[in-house]
Amino acid sequence: MRRLLPAAGAAAAGLLAAPALAGAHGFSQRADLPIPEWLFGWAAAVVLIVSFVALAVLWPAPRLQRPRLRRVARIPAFVDVVCGAVGVALFAVLVYAGLAGTQTASANVVPTFVYVVFWVGIPVASVLVGDVFRLFNPWRALARGVAWAGARLAPGALPAPLPYPARLGRWPAFVAILGFGWLELAYQSRDDPSTLAVLALAYALVQLAGMSFYGIDAWSERADGFGVYFNLFARLSPWERRDGVLHLRPPLSGVTSLPEAPGTVALVCAVIGITTFDGLTQGSLWGDLGPDVEQLFVDLGVGLRGAVELAHTVGLIVAVAFVALFYLLGVAGMHTVGRGHRTGELARGFAHTLVPIGLAYALAHYFSLLAFQGQAMAFLVSDPLGEGSDLFGTAATQIDYTWISATGIWYVQVGALVVGHVAGLVLAHDRALATYDDVREATRSQYWMLLVMIGFTSLGLWLLSATEA
Repeated sequence: MRRLLPAAGAAAAGLLAAPALAGAHGFSQRADLPIPEWLFGWAAAVVLIVSFVALAVLWPAPRLQRPRLRRVARIPAFVDVVCGAVGVALFAVLVYAGLAGTQTASANVVPTFVYVVFWVGIPVASVLVGDVFRLFNPWRALARGVAWAGARLAPGALPAPLPYPARLGRWPAFVAILGFGWLELAYQSRDDPSTLAVLALAYALVQLAGMSFYGIDAWSERADGFGVYFNLFARLSPWERRDGVLHLRPPLSGVTSLPEAPGTVALVCAVIGITTFDGLTQGSLWGDLGPDVEQLFVDLGVGLRGAVELAHTVGLIVAVAFVALFYLLGVAGMHTVGRGHRTGELARGFAHTLVPIGLAYALAHYFSLLAFQGQAMAFLVSDPLGEGSDLFGTAATQIDYTWISATGIWYVQVGALVVGHVAGLVLAHDRALATYDDVREATRSQYWMLLVMIGFTSLGLWLLSATEA
C-alpha cells in the first residue's frame, strides 16, 4: 500500500494545473452549476486515484483477457440480408438527396445524417447494442451480394483474393478517419450536400475495389476506416456476435482481443486527436492562435480560403501528434519497469486502453449536438431533398431545446470523461497483470498510465471549460 502513495501524490500534483486552466477560461455558458467549476476537476482526480488504488488492491489477476461468453440466441441468416439491403437503400437515398436536393445544408438531410447520426450516433449505438454498422454497412453488403451472385453464375471457381499485406495493418483505416476529421474540421465546403454525396460514392468505390482484391472480411476488418472505427467502440459493448450466434460478455472485455496490427496506435490517437482539435477550434486558444497561423499562409501567397484550410490542417495534425506523443511518453515510462518488454511492444499492447477515452471525448464533445441536432432528423426524413415534401407527416416537427438543461449536459459530459478514463485504467491494469510476471511490477507500471489518464481527463475538462458560449 505504501508503494501506491507516491503515485497517488504525483497524480494529484499533475492535476493541479487543470482546475487553474479551467478557471482561467471560465464557464460562462454554465454559470448555473450547483457547485464550483474547479470542484469537478478535483472530483475527477479523486475518482481516478481511488480507482487506481482499488484496482491495485482488489484486482490481483487478469479477468478480461479471456472472457467467458454466454450464449443468448442464434441470429437467422436472413437478418444479414435484410439489414444489408436496408443499408444499401439508405446509402442510395442519401447520395441521391445530396446530388439532387437543395444545397442548403440545414434543409438537406445529408449533412445532418453524416455529422450527427453517422459520426456521433453510431458509436453510441455500437456501445449499447454491438457492431450495428457491420450489419448495415452498404459497401460490405454490396460486395457480399456480388460475391454470392458471382459464385453461382460464374462457370468456374472465382479467383482467390490476394493476401492482405501485413505491413499495411490498419494504416488505411487511420488515413480514412484522419481524412474524415479533416473534412469535418478543415475543409470549407464540409456542409455541401453534393460534395458529401460525391465523397461517399468515391469512398464506397475504394472499399469495393479493396474488397475485390483482398477479400471482404480481410479488407473490412483492417482497411475500411469507418468499419474499423465503429468496431472499436462495439468492442466495449457487452454484446458480441460470433458465427451467427449472439453472446453476452463482460463489458470492456471485447476490446482486449483487439488484434495488434501496424497503424492501430495511430488510429486510436487520431480518434482522440480529432475531437481534441474540434474542441480547441471552439475555444479562446485557437481563437487567438488560428488567425496568426492563417496569416502565415496568406503571407506565403495562399488565398484566404486555402489559408484557413491549411491552418486547420496543421492544427489537426498537431493535435493528433500531441495525443500520440503523450501516450508514448506514458509507455516509455512503463518501459522502465521490469525487463523484456520493448517500448513498441507496450505501445501496441496497451493501445486498446485508449478506446474508452476516445468514446468519452466523443460523448463529452458531441453530446449536445446529438441531443438537439439529432432531433432535426424527424423533419429532415420527411423532406430529405429540402423541396417542401412531407413524406411521414413530421416536416413541421421542431427541435425541443428544453428537454435537458445546460447543467444536465455538463453532468453528462463530465460523467462521460470520468467513466471513460476509469474504464481505461481498468483495461490498462488488467493488461499489465497479463503482461508482467510480477504483480508488483504490473502495479508500478500503471503509475505511468494513471498519469496518462489524469492528463487526458484534465485536457478533456479544459476543452469543455474553454469552449466559448
